[in-house]
Amino acid sequence: MGAFEQLGTEARDAAGAALDLRSTTELVELMSAEDATVPDAVAAAAPVIAELIDDVAAKLAAGGRLVYAGAGTSGRLAALDAVECQTTFSVPAGRVVALLAGQGLSTAAEQEAAEDDAVAGARDLGALEISMADAVIGVSASGRSPYVRGVLEAAAARGALTGCIVCVERSEVAALVEREVCVPVGAEMLAGSTRLKAGTAQKLVLNMISTISMIRLGKTYGNLMVDVDATNEKLRARVRSIVAHATGEPAERVEAALAAAGGSAKVAIVSLLTGLDAVAARTRLNEADGVVRRALERR
Repeated sequence: MGAFEQLGTEARDAAGAALDLRSTTELVELMSAEDATVPDAVAAAAPVIAELIDDVAAKLAAGGRLVYAGAGTSGRLAALDAVECQTTFSVPAGRVVALLAGQGLSTAAEQEAAEDDAVAGARDLGALEISMADAVIGVSASGRSPYVRGVLEAAAARGALTGCIVCVERSEVAALVEREVCVPVGAEMLAGSTRLKAGTAQKLVLNMISTISMIRLGKTYGNLMVDVDATNEKLRARVRSIVAHATGEPAERVEAALAAAGGSAKVAIVSLLTGLDAVAARTRLNEADGVVRRALERR
């Protein structure tokens, strides 16, 4: 058996044998049972996930960037996480970004082929002018993607914080980084299809990294997303609901506070809970580094 076949992500699961002979209901039940094992595997990695998050949050708090790098499904999941930070947490474009192997190529097949290009990974990373102020996280189920290796080697050479999210132990990618998050989910129901359990595990970890980093940065108040960039009516309705929940004020006062605050949920909340006008509330919030709870404690 070659080195590739020995990867946990390429293993054959006996429980999934003869899939084509099973009923649809049996397949749904089997897949559900396999998926149910993923959260426990992620939870087992909680201590190292927390360490990586604290490191990332520190870089972001100091003005640095979070850069993900991946190929195929891993890269697309990373790209999804990066873009969501802009609207969910009003993170400026370019602060959380994803490098995807073959990005810009017209077909999925071309993008998949680009995974083998380590030179492109180094080149894409170099274009961002990465420094020790930034954090770079490689996402690779197998832990062997040449593109991701190229990115991480270049990031380490520039002094950036490096980390990875992988699904096999003792991987090539893990050997290059300071912070390894390994979530070995075992064989896939469909052998080698790492968009399944491995993809789910990666998505869960990415959710944790972005969400908890933003909590650490004061982008939330309680469990409310108080820094939403309300670019459409659904999000504007969500902002109104957030301010109402945070303050207990009726709809008309919420609307008035948001209008005075230029649509900022944070400013409206501080204004309503302190009695300050929007200008003074914004000043108080700025003095508290944009953290609502800290601004309220200054009363």
